[in-house]
Amino acid sequence: MADRRRRAPSVVRALLDAHGSTYAEDAGIRLRDTPQPLYQLLVLSVLLSARIRSTVAVASARELFDAGMRDARRMADASWQARVDALGRGGYRRYDERTSTQLGEGAELVLRDYGGDLRRLRDAAGDDDAELSRQLQKVPGLGPMGADIFLREVQRVWPGVAPRLGDKALQGARRLGLPDDPAELVRLAGDSDPAALAAALVRAALDKGVVEELVGEAADSS
Repeated sequence: MADRRRRAPSVVRALLDAHGSTYAEDAGIRLRDTPQPLYQLLVLSVLLSARIRSTVAVASARELFDAGMRDARRMADASWQARVDALGRGGYRRYDERTSTQLGEGAELVLRDYGGDLRRLRDAAGDDDAELSRQLQKVPGLGPMGADIFLREVQRVWPGVAPRLGDKALQGARRLGLPDDPAELVRLAGDSDPAALAAALVRAALDKGVVEELVGEAADSS
């Protein structure tokens, strides 16, 4: 146990160095507290919610955005088939038809309820995590896991949400032999962005290769 505690800082540093990009960054989203990138993060969160590889979800988000569906209005105005085709190009074939419908309905909801601006959702919910999650889950295709993904990533520009790691990130911490206390993990990460820490820990939860690589490196350096 003492050995694990001693190695924990080096494990966290190695984790962030190797895997500390957020999923939004991977999808080409320049996250800011403005309507378009916030909506793009919502789309990415919907795609990541399905039982599909995260790399496929990220690639499919990029295809949607490259096809012009970068905000709620353009997503709603795009044809169902155009959304299906973009998802297919990203490899999202198993869920493409259902997800195309969900994205269209979700865009209409964001336009109707928030004027296309998710900051209005945040302002209505305040910094109440439970209420933010509840409101996000009104979006078709976004369940508790998808809401957690969105909040985990958006904390970079919504500081009232931070620090937020979530259950999947804590699972990754346990796999790495790190404490599963969020406050302690944030302390170990120092000045690092909690969103980057959360994304890196999630990758450890999803990929045992990440765990083997980092634990081995930490052991070698001790």
